[in-house]
Amino acid sequence: MQIQINSDRNIQADERLAEFVRDTLKSKLERFSDHITRIEVHLSDENSTAKQDGNDKRCLLEARLQGMDPMAVTEHAAVVGQAVTGAADKLQRKLSSVIGKLRDKQSRSVSPDFSEPEPAEPEQG
Repeated sequence: MQIQINSDRNIQADERLAEFVRDTLKSKLERFSDHITRIEVHLSDENSTAKQDGNDKRCLLEARLQGMDPMAVTEHAAVVGQAVTGAADKLQRKLSSVIGKLRDKQSRSVSPDFSEPEPAEPEQG
């Protein structure tokens, strides 16, 4: 699972933040790692330095899955760490739902045959 982190010029994206993002995503999404090829993280401060209050930090996570369209979630929070954690939780729930439905669909396509077995023909001899 490859993780690519992008930030706007108003977010101080240092190695400590990158490590926090990677650790958070790996811990929350580890069970889906067989399905995920890449996660793109987009961090931004929506009202930059104009205001210092409110939920203006945004984390957009875009997950790219094998054989499926990409899916995205967004979380707004007062600080970047909360936005990342909230977005990771949302993505975890979304992946759980999508992959669960996919597994249900696959298990139904190979449903067991409950018809009566045909009787064996008697041996002649």
